[in-house]
Amino acid sequence: MEVAWEVCNQVGGIYTVIRSKVPAVMQQWAGRYCLVGPYVHKNIGAELEPIDDVEDIFGQAAAVLRKRGYHVQYAEWLVTGRPKVVLLNPNAVEDKVLNVVKYLLWKNHGIPFPPDNPLINQVVAFAFLVKLFVDEVVRLSNGDDKLIAHFHEWMAGLPILDIKREKQPVKTIFTTHATQLGRHLAINSPLFYAHLPFFNWEDEAKKFGIETEAKIEYGCAQHSDVFTTVSEVTARECKHLLKRKPDAVLPNGLNIHRFETLYEFQNLHSRYKEMIHHFVMGHFFPSYTFDLEKTMYFFTSGRFEFKNKGFDLTLEALVHLNERLKQEHADCTVVMFFVSKRDFTNIKPEVLHSRAVLEEIRQTCDAIQKEVGKKLFREATMREDHRLPILNEFVDEYWQLRYRRTIQSWQTAKQPLVLTHSLVDEEHDEIVNFVQARNLLNHKEDRVKIVYHPDFISSTNPLWGMDYLQFVRGCNLGIFPSYYEPWGYTPLECLACGIPSVTSDLSGFGDYLLRHFPDHDKHGMYVVERGKKTFDFSAHQLSDFLYAYLKQDLKERIIQRNTVEKYSAAFDWENLIKYYNEVYRKVSE
Repeated sequence: MEVAWEVCNQVGGIYTVIRSKVPAVMQQWAGRYCLVGPYVHKNIGAELEPIDDVEDIFGQAAAVLRKRGYHVQYAEWLVTGRPKVVLLNPNAVEDKVLNVVKYLLWKNHGIPFPPDNPLINQVVAFAFLVKLFVDEVVRLSNGDDKLIAHFHEWMAGLPILDIKREKQPVKTIFTTHATQLGRHLAINSPLFYAHLPFFNWEDEAKKFGIETEAKIEYGCAQHSDVFTTVSEVTARECKHLLKRKPDAVLPNGLNIHRFETLYEFQNLHSRYKEMIHHFVMGHFFPSYTFDLEKTMYFFTSGRFEFKNKGFDLTLEALVHLNERLKQEHADCTVVMFFVSKRDFTNIKPEVLHSRAVLEEIRQTCDAIQKEVGKKLFREATMREDHRLPILNEFVDEYWQLRYRRTIQSWQTAKQPLVLTHSLVDEEHDEIVNFVQARNLLNHKEDRVKIVYHPDFISSTNPLWGMDYLQFVRGCNLGIFPSYYEPWGYTPLECLACGIPSVTSDLSGFGDYLLRHFPDHDKHGMYVVERGKKTFDFSAHQLSDFLYAYLKQDLKERIIQRNTVEKYSAAFDWENLIKYYNEVYRKVSE
């Protein structure tokens, strides 16, 4: 049983871990494997195929809980591998039951609970239901089967405490992907890694108001039969904050087959880059133009954690790069996209207006082209001399006037906006404040332009009309120099898409590259040194990486994309699942 809050519930990176790992797991475990998650979104029903046959032990246990009045879904998850899933609805647990469960957790395990925290209430209710499910699986197995329960993160791991206390015949594995305390400390402590051995985890948890989460996480780490994490970087953190060195490191992979395009990925890069060109024309060209053939598209994305995700370092490096390119009078342009979900009220009207007028220009040009084409063909067949016709004479005055007026209404003397949306708390936004303070505001003379897009990129987004992975394929370079990143899926996604990327030695992915790929930097996988270097050193090093990338010619960049795409096979779950299977083998001995 693999239990996670993000089974069929996309919240963050663990969802990608679970979903992408399924095909490799099913090859090994087939009918002996079941995912367990919370039923918190009704729209997940579209991804499920209910299972009527309850002959297997998981279906029988789910049926027993359903008969007892609990809201349980037993189904196949319609993703590659089609695993069985048991989804338990924590919102259907009555308050009086929840209060009893909280009291017993406090009495038996010393975990305090805030009076009214909706998320923690859901977590406790989910843990209660998972424990009931495990109880039924144990009863139905009757000692004939070896049972393994693998829990991800504090939001799913709470049942470990009672499984251990009751000495049930279930081997438990707990995987932390990022410690709750570590995430808070990294944001607020300027010397987080240097001070790691000296933090008192209980005092720090109270300071940040996460005592409940930290105690659950600590208890799971202490009482699980096997404690694991996703990288050596996080293992060092666990040793000090959770007081237990992980028994194994389980690196994250991807289902690379989902990204495979055989020899098409170079063509896809060109196709999707053209779509990004369209966005850039609409955003910048009303104010001024630049040569799109000499424009590079860089991007970063992920949860908005200004320091932890390295947004601060990226911006500082871009300031250095911009000044360097201006001093050299470089003829290239860099457009840097910051894509991170934030609370906003609306897309800024100027952005929507420019986009709409650009579409009007395109439609007008198409109409003129069609009209001229017809008349030119007719003229060519009727003409007795060999003189070329005057094309302006083929365009009606209506279209000439419409073309002229549309362009005039599009052009503006204002600078292109950095921010595409109106944020709820814009005056306190760290990216907005940085670009204003450092004057990185899309001036015409700037060689580095900034687009801050505080929403997901998807095919339904009115500014893009493309999916996120298509956007990634259309860019030239991903930049993810994180300060705190237990693993880091975004650079791995770049790798799978054949796009070079930058990570850091403080991310799990970057640390893995340093350990296993000594020539990584020659093949489009750059690692910024942050662990033992100053912020200023790292910013200049990142700027040097970006500058070196810009100096490559087209042939070199094509070769690099080919090499990067080939390296992605090393991170396929078919290769990395061995770490999970080794843990399962050891725990079942």
